[in-house]
Amino acid sequence: MKILISGAAKLGLKLSDEQLSRFETFYRELIDWNKKFNLTAITDYEEVQTKHFLDSLSIVLALPEVPPPQGYKVIDIGTGAGLPGIPLKIVFPQIKLALLEATRKKAGFLEHIKAVLGLNDVEVVIARAEEAAHLAACRAQFDLALGRAVAALPALVEITLPFLRVGGRLIAQKKGDISEEVASAKTAIKKLGGTLREIKRIELPELADDRYLIVIDKVAPSPAIYPRRPGLPAKQPLK
Repeated sequence: MKILISGAAKLGLKLSDEQLSRFETFYRELIDWNKKFNLTAITDYEEVQTKHFLDSLSIVLALPEVPPPQGYKVIDIGTGAGLPGIPLKIVFPQIKLALLEATRKKAGFLEHIKAVLGLNDVEVVIARAEEAAHLAACRAQFDLALGRAVAALPALVEITLPFLRVGGRLIAQKKGDISEEVASAKTAIKKLGGTLREIKRIELPELADDRYLIVIDKVAPSPAIYPRRPGLPAKQPLK
């Protein structure tokens, strides 16, 4: 885990032996389960450290407070194999984490890795984001929403901002030329009660490609009609 240790240090994070042990276990379990069904196309030991673990931890660059306060409520939307949520939970055990995943097989892995790593205050929610966001237990309940490789930004904004309380924050992880995508999301951001706070480029030698954190603050409640039914935010983005 030398690459992870070095990269995390550049983010201001000193990983303990216990945390590194959990990352090792996470890697082994991820690769083992990946043989049964597809969780990730990235399986090389060094690449998992950079493109999964370190990429997940880069979110600290856009957190309002580091470390987050006790009981800080985080939802990872479309989490897949638990990224970026589980790496953040390993480093910041004081957060309360919800992992939202619609695919039952992936949710099974999440329940397994949660138990194997001994993580407390982690809930696996099996649902589409468009539906879960209308549940009283989920709507306007979170301090932080995360989205990594889930959808184009206009759709991502619509399906994530309703989970946030006013004063909460969305951090969307994006790669490449994002200027057009950000411009196309302006209407969705405004309609859903958000405001674009900043676009932060991740400057780490371990993550050499163009990676960005799009930071959106929740400044007003999301109208009750949003998000629209499953699939519609992606097919007919707000304009």
